[in-house]
Amino acid sequence: MATVKGEQMKTAADAPATSTPKIGPDLLFGELLVSKGLLGKEELVEVLNEQRDQGGRLGEVLLRLKMLSDDDITMALAEHLSIEYARLDDISKIDIKTARLLPEAIAKRFCLVAIGESEDNVVVAMADPLNVVAIDTITLKIRRRIKVVISSPQAIRQAIEAVYHGSDVEEQQLRDLVELEVDKGGGKIKSFTSDVSDADAEGEAAATKAPVIRFVDLLLSQAVKSRASDIHVEPQEKSMVVRMRIDGVLRDMVPPAGNMQAAVIARIKILADMDIAERRLPQDGRLRIRASGRDIDVRVSVIPTIYGEKVVMRILDATAVSHDIDQLGFEPKRLDEFKTILSRPHGIIVVTGPTGSGKSTTLYAALNYLRDPAKNITTVEDPVEYRLAGINQIQVKPEIELDFAACLRAILRQDPDIILIGEIRDKETVEIAIKASMTGHLVLSTFHTNDAASAISRFVYMGVEPYLLASTLNLIVAQRLVRRICDRCKEPFEISEEVLKHLKITPEQAKDAVFYHGKGCKTCGGTGYLGRLPIFEFLVVGSDIREKLTSGGSESQIRAMARQKGYGGLLESGVSNMFKGLTTAEEVLRVTFTEDV
Repeated sequence: MATVKGEQMKTAADAPATSTPKIGPDLLFGELLVSKGLLGKEELVEVLNEQRDQGGRLGEVLLRLKMLSDDDITMALAEHLSIEYARLDDISKIDIKTARLLPEAIAKRFCLVAIGESEDNVVVAMADPLNVVAIDTITLKIRRRIKVVISSPQAIRQAIEAVYHGSDVEEQQLRDLVELEVDKGGGKIKSFTSDVSDADAEGEAAATKAPVIRFVDLLLSQAVKSRASDIHVEPQEKSMVVRMRIDGVLRDMVPPAGNMQAAVIARIKILADMDIAERRLPQDGRLRIRASGRDIDVRVSVIPTIYGEKVVMRILDATAVSHDIDQLGFEPKRLDEFKTILSRPHGIIVVTGPTGSGKSTTLYAALNYLRDPAKNITTVEDPVEYRLAGINQIQVKPEIELDFAACLRAILRQDPDIILIGEIRDKETVEIAIKASMTGHLVLSTFHTNDAASAISRFVYMGVEPYLLASTLNLIVAQRLVRRICDRCKEPFEISEEVLKHLKITPEQAKDAVFYHGKGCKTCGGTGYLGRLPIFEFLVVGSDIREKLTSGGSESQIRAMARQKGYGGLLESGVSNMFKGLTTAEEVLRVTFTEDV
């Protein structure tokens, strides 16, 4: 037992640390976990054996074996050491000004963060509250008395990222930069209607100046850290509006000073390798930036407006999107069904929905699931948004007559197993897709329709024979994205009878249900929402629907058959997420209002 006891003594302060804390006469840390019911005695023995074999502190071993969460371990340690435990899940409660008294390097080195003040003391959350070296270092640095509290290493790391790299840092720097330019006399706004070409000519000369370069860099950096999907730069008659789309909704950003506006447009065009002299025609380009330690692709589109050129930058952050099919958000039953249909050797799978509904993400996740060295997978896209290793991706180039149809004809001579078509746009493309599926290939594609059943009507309208659809279509998935309720400010919310009626929720269903909304906080920017989640409608083309298609069944008949088989629509999927407390009635109605069941 001496060995076991010794191992426990080494692990009492469980967190990254530079010193080994001493244990008092009270319960050993491992025994405390057992007494609190967090671990069984047999589990403790297993953990100690693992610790003896592999090394590491007790908590590290528990995390490695996934027996306890980071928070559980830290809370137990706080009780063991009689030190106050601080939850850092609400970043908005951290005093940013106080936190930045400590350099980021020190915060990262010792895994700690200053979170505020209490009775003339600076409160510091530490992963290892017994690290004397860390306490001495920060005391000397800020020359204030320190009150130490404990928090989990993961929470502290997230807080460090928010404090030192939050989007508010870039926003304040943007404001300072713009104010500096205005103070220099650059606040005068030249009307774009006076002479667009003159304004742009001046912009070209200023595009290489430090303030403009700095402004564009900060703009992109703030958008990435704010999880924005797009940045809109819109010239008005006597001003410029800059907005970013977060969780599907546009929000205002800091606009440039008057004398910088034309130069900002020119700077973006230079970065995207566009023709600066061409201001009359739309242009497309691409650039790559490095933000938060990772490379991010940005797709740039410029169109001429009456007040100058409008720029939209689409941010393609591969790390912000999960291409794991298990993480998409399918219900377990639908996920199993999706995987089963993907495993078929031939046929067509279509994901339908408007622009920005997550169709491409779903298809990339499907390709990721299907990826296999034994299979030849080829995609035709416009544009290629994310690059996947082990898959042949083709970029459509209409200017040299390399369109979807031309690419598909060439691919069929390349011995493919699986083909992804970025979007079905015309009859020729869908006919080649049908031909490919009938010759033993699995074809995946996207389409633009309101729901799953209306995709069939659209195919027929494009001139495809119903019997061909019946023999090739395997699955149609309609998809939308709804905003997720912010966990920081989530609270119960009463829904009116009228709204419940629109959602088709009966009084019996609503009786015991609890619905939520977000009241708005600093974390979610006052919106009450943080992040998005998908809702789905499945239409599995089985033998009965194939027969109905062949006999000329209408869209409404096919939709009714799908409902009878238990496949709910987008509205039902959204309501299901409401019952789980993930989204709100307003969001569900916003994205499913076109559905008529």
